[in-house]
Amino acid sequence: MAGHSHWANIARKKALVDAKRGKLWSKLAKAIIVAAKHGGGDPDANLRLRYAIDAAKAVSMPKDNIQRAISAGTGESKAGSLEESLYEGYAAGGVAVLCEILTDNKNRTAPEIRKIFEMCGGKLGGTGCVAYLFERKGVVRVPQSTWSEEQLMEAALEAGADDVRLVGDRWEITCEPAAMTAVTDAVGAAGIAIESSDLVRVPSTTVDVEDVETARQVLDLMERLDDHDDVQSVAANFNIPEAAIAQLG
Repeated sequence: MAGHSHWANIARKKALVDAKRGKLWSKLAKAIIVAAKHGGGDPDANLRLRYAIDAAKAVSMPKDNIQRAISAGTGESKAGSLEESLYEGYAAGGVAVLCEILTDNKNRTAPEIRKIFEMCGGKLGGTGCVAYLFERKGVVRVPQSTWSEEQLMEAALEAGADDVRLVGDRWEITCEPAAMTAVTDAVGAAGIAIESSDLVRVPSTTVDVEDVETARQVLDLMERLDDHDDVQSVAANFNIPEAAIAQLG
């Protein structure tokens, strides 16, 4: 899926910049706080917290920051009340968009997200309008140049992975969320270097966006949403053909 590879490359570059300026750390701290609040502060007993901590460590978030977030979630230190919600809508061209939100003020966040959609030719929708099009999956990424598909298949499938496929210049191993720990442990035990592992929303169907200006609006929406402080993750079901990507520059 060319469009998803294109967005993945943009998102990786953004993550590096955001990590350097602390923006990504702030988002990850929120995820840790909520995970600890709902499941306790022990990552061995709280899978969601373990995934949040792993994501924080992957971008070199300091241990002290991680521990402070855990303490805030378990009530050992004060923290604002964070609410979880899904915001659903449509980008230009009828592309379905799903945002995972953590906010301490829904009255502020909702109009801000609505405005971003409208600025980029989209529309914020009602609850349930697109969520059914996405399924939560674990995704483990490995650089293509380092390992063969056969090596990855052997290590990952035995641990419970569903699939291994090449996306851009990286292998993506997909699995059920509950299997992600076993898959990452098995891949690591095989000596395979893992670039990242995340829980993501995978679309069941995709929309081809062949018009260049529409594609530009879709990518602009994705970037603006991803840049919002309260957006933990954003998923969409677009596919931009290679010909359109070439014209985007």
